[in-house]
Formats: sequence, structure tokens, C-alpha cells
Amino acid sequence: MSKEFEIVREFEVDATPEEVWEAVTAGTGGYLWPMEPPEPKAGGRGPFGSTVTAWDPPHRYTNRSEDTGMPAQPLNQLDHTIEPRDGGRRAWVRYVHSGIFTDDWDNQYDGANRHTDFYLHTLREYLTHFAPRPVAFSTLNGPEASTAPDAFAAVGRALGLTDGDAVGARVSVRGPRPFEAVLDYRDEYFIGLRTDEALIRFFGRNHWSAPIGLSVHDFAQDADAEATGAAWQAWLTSAFSTGSRS
Repeated sequence: MSKEFEIVREFEVDATPEEVWEAVTAGTGGYLWPMEPPEPKAGGRGPFGSTVTAWDPPHRYTNRSEDTGMPAQPLNQLDHTIEPRDGGRRAWVRYVHSGIFTDDWDNQYDGANRHTDFYLHTLREYLTHFAPRPVAFSTLNGPEASTAPDAFAAVGRALGLTDGDAVGARVSVRGPRPFEAVLDYRDEYFIGLRTDEALIRFFGRNHWSAPIGLSVHDFAQDADAEATGAAWQAWLTSAFSTGSRS
């Protein structure tokens, strides 16, 4: 049964409206994933075949897809309103994700709602620490075993995180190679790690019967997205190999 949904968030960020506008329209993958930049006009082509329905830099940007190619979500709209604060030195953002879900509405809404908080947090991290540096983006999924109900807890253990590691703490991480990072986000669904050169994000999509997801936004000058993705893929697969989840 089809049913409309709407997810609304408002926040301030230590960035100018112009910087926020660039982040959400350039399509670089700095905080989300690489995508086709929108054609800069109302009625233009937006990412993934959407249509730009509002284009007022740096204040309002909306894109809408009425034929998404996904039977479970036949309508999708993303709306960004950006206003200056503190004489233009900061920005206030209102983000609205709306559309229609068809199958398993409650589960789909729960996933989209929780992902929204993590994505927008990553946007603020990007704007505060990395924008407008160029990015090398990698994304990957865990094996079938990572769909298990306790899979995301296993990821935390594989990283070397303890129950006492709180958001804001500096942690020693057991990744493809050991490294130090700030634990910038953590709940039972998502983990965010920030180094001086990268944002590393873990998605507990096992909660929605999908494999664990992982993305790396690497801002180092010599970043190699392919090599980084391969290293983290091997790490994530190893985390769910026989005998490694205790």
C-alpha cells in the first residue's frame, strides 16, 4: 500500500550559506556520494534523473524524481533551504526529504529517518573540517553474514571500540592498518570516524535486513579510492569470517 512520508531536519553549521550550497550541489562525494551536479536552473536535470524544481543560489535547492526506477519508492523529493546567520558567517539549514514508500512502509521510513541524521551529521563534519578539499570516495558492503542481527556490534569490536568509547573521544582503531581517529558519531545503527585526512562511515543496515555498509571520504592529496576500497573490503570481509566475531 502506497503512503507518503516526510522527514524534516533543521540545524546550524559553522559555514557560510555559499559553502553549504556548494556542498549540496557540487556532487563531489565530500559527505554523501559522487553524483551528477544539477543543471543550474529550475526545470533542469538533477542527480539520478531527477528534475530541479527550485534553484535560487545560495538559498533554495529542490530536486524531485517522479519515476525513480524503484518500485518501493516511486516518488522522491529533496529540498534544501539555506539562510545566513551571524552576518553570513554561519548558515541555518532546513532539509526536507519527502515522497512515497510502497512496500514495508514502517521499515523503509525508519531506515530513511535514521540515515538522515547520520548523513546530515557527516555534512556538518565535512563543512567544518574538510570543505572544499577534493575527495576520493569509496563505498562497499559486507558479506551476507553481515545481515545478522548482531552484525553491527561485531563491527565495533573488530574496530577495537569499547562500550566506554563515547562520541568525541580519540580512539585507536584496528582497521586495514592501525590508526588514530575521533569517534565523531556512534549509536546502535552508525559509527563515524574522523581522521586528519578522512571521514570513515559505518552503516548498520543489518537492522533493515541488508548488509553492513562502509564508505570512506578521503581528502589526502595522494588518496587512492580504489586501493582504499579494496583494503576496507578485505577488512570488512575478514570481520565476518569464521571465528572472528567473538
